[in-house]
Amino acid sequence: MANFKEIRIRISSVKSTKQITSAMKMVAAAKLRKAQDKIVQLRPYANKLHEILVELAKSLRNSEEENIYSRKGATEKVLLIVVTSNKGLCGAFSSNVIREAKRIIEENYYNQNLAGNVWILPIGKKGNDAMKKMNVKILEDHSRLFNDLTFENSSLIAGKVMEMYVKGDFDRVEFVYNQFKNAAVQNLTNEVFLPVQTASNDFEAGDVQDYIYEPDIETIVKDLIPRSLRIQFYKAILDSFVAEHGARMTAMHKATDNATDLIRELTLQYNKARQASITSQILEVVSGAEALRG
Repeated sequence: MANFKEIRIRISSVKSTKQITSAMKMVAAAKLRKAQDKIVQLRPYANKLHEILVELAKSLRNSEEENIYSRKGATEKVLLIVVTSNKGLCGAFSSNVIREAKRIIEENYYNQNLAGNVWILPIGKKGNDAMKKMNVKILEDHSRLFNDLTFENSSLIAGKVMEMYVKGDFDRVEFVYNQFKNAAVQNLTNEVFLPVQTASNDFEAGDVQDYIYEPDIETIVKDLIPRSLRIQFYKAILDSFVAEHGARMTAMHKATDNATDLIRELTLQYNKARQASITSQILEVVSGAEALRG
């Protein structure tokens, strides 16, 4: 059994760790509450705009107007946007995304001999560090985006991606990120950003809503579709940002509980060792007294 000094040092160390994890839990909870308000307010608008975008893409299939964001053809060059966190201490938040990105590349593109044409756009330091170890090409690193996550800053990145797609640098752009559900649950999500899909979960591909276009379809293609795509890009990044704080708060809550249990066990161990030592000392005193009396 460890001596008193070792147990006391360990108890003190665990108590210090508990204070840190408890403080980090409260900080993450405060950030989560603030970020959660943003995603809750953005989702209805983004979902409705995406619904209109899908229906518009369907309408343009039978129109003479070209939709440059729904280009059809073989998929040869792929851009995978991997959204992780900049920091750790959030459980398996980033590792799940990295593992899913690897699976997508291996199952979908290695089999098609497209491994050399897969590019990665990491948003988050953890993803960037992990992807550097893989045999893939990294386009740019945008880990600093989380230092000041705004629609304007995310739009700059979205604009570059859309421009590269229009020029034909990529045939397909996909997102891999954690979608926020609640503080304890994050849904690992893989969705296509470009080309714009012409079928949604809510409507069959053959159903086309009857929209009256004002001023005209050409203006809508040049204005509404890019605006909607920027909103969808920002929503995905914000979803991951909120999910990160939820994962960190949950991880720190569990760490604090584990520290409390460990302190309880160490204290019990310390008391047992102390009681055994006191009993041994009493026996020695009694034995000495009996020896002198004899």
